[in-house]
Amino acid sequence: MCRSIKTLRPPTTPEVTDEDVRAAALQYVRKVSGFRAPAAHNREVFDQAVEAVAVATQELLDGLRIRGSAARRHTHS
Repeated sequence: MCRSIKTLRPPTTPEVTDEDVRAAALQYVRKVSGFRAPAAHNREVFDQAVEAVAVATQELLDGLRIRGSAARRHTHS
């Protein structure tokens, strides 16, 4: 998939910020859409997709249980 999306779960990334989640979501939407920066007529749907992917990503991270690791700590900005 997209090599610039980094792993956000512990223990790989012990502290995950909203900015980390949004950056991963943006990279995913860019890869899937084929647009680095969408044209004005696609901006709204592009931005909505980034937000939806960011929400889904945060829900996934919040729900993961990692064996042998301490309680998940993340920072919401």
